[in-house]
Amino acid sequence: MIADVVGYSRMMEADEAGTLAALKERRKTVLEPVVRAHDGRIVKLMGDGVLVEFASAVNAVQCAVELQDKMTNANASLVSVHKRQHVDLNT
Repeated sequence: MIADVVGYSRMMEADEAGTLAALKERRKTVLEPVVRAHDGRIVKLMGDGVLVEFASAVNAVQCAVELQDKMTNANASLVSVHKRQHVDLNT
């Protein structure tokens, strides 16, 4: 499985330190536990990307789906803050 962060360059441009801190936290609290739960092995981390190996294609797909769901939930508060800031900037 290969995954990367949508909008990473834009987020880095806006807040490099905050983006790197959030990425590190998401790797530790979301990515690593989900990969382990599906018997995967992180082969390589590349900036905002990750390469994960699985013995089973089914485990890879299940991991990808769970990873998307958990990242969406983990990022929900960031999205609402961003939307509020966007609205505030336009008023």
